[in-house]
Amino acid sequence: MSGWERSSTARVVSPARPRKLAKVPFVELADGRLQGVVSSGSDIERVYVSSVAAGTYAFACSTNNNRPCGGARGTFCNHLRALVGEAVLQYGAERVARYLRVDAGDEELGAPLLTSAMTSTRPPQGDTTAAAPVFSRFLRHLAYLELASATGPLPEMQWFPPTRAVA
Repeated sequence: MSGWERSSTARVVSPARPRKLAKVPFVELADGRLQGVVSSGSDIERVYVSSVAAGTYAFACSTNNNRPCGGARGTFCNHLRALVGEAVLQYGAERVARYLRVDAGDEELGAPLLTSAMTSTRPPQGDTTAAAPVFSRFLRHLAYLELASATGPLPEMQWFPPTRAVA
């Protein structure tokens, strides 16, 4: 067993390229979706929880208090486009395309091409039930930023099962 498997820390994959966190502070490839939190362009206190499902490209975008996004009516809104763009910066275009199962042919992958390939299929509006868990994970990440730097284990990360049998 390697060292990282015996500890309560996980390897952190460096971003493909540096990104600014002001517009899209949280982005992840999880639960069969590209999902994240996108800041509002008009209200500093409002954020949107946006997601795109792998394979079907069903999309959802709503505010942090579950009000639907006015721009996500039948096509990707600006929040979803920003999410795809930041995911490409964070994970790389090839990884995002592979995760979402986007076939972009032989063209050079990038956020505009991925978005175009997904929206050309007329994706359905998705459900917003994923918004609450995504926003909750975002808030959890923010809480970790407030912790003082330490090398010791975090109690909430101790859910890993023991590596040796308990008699």
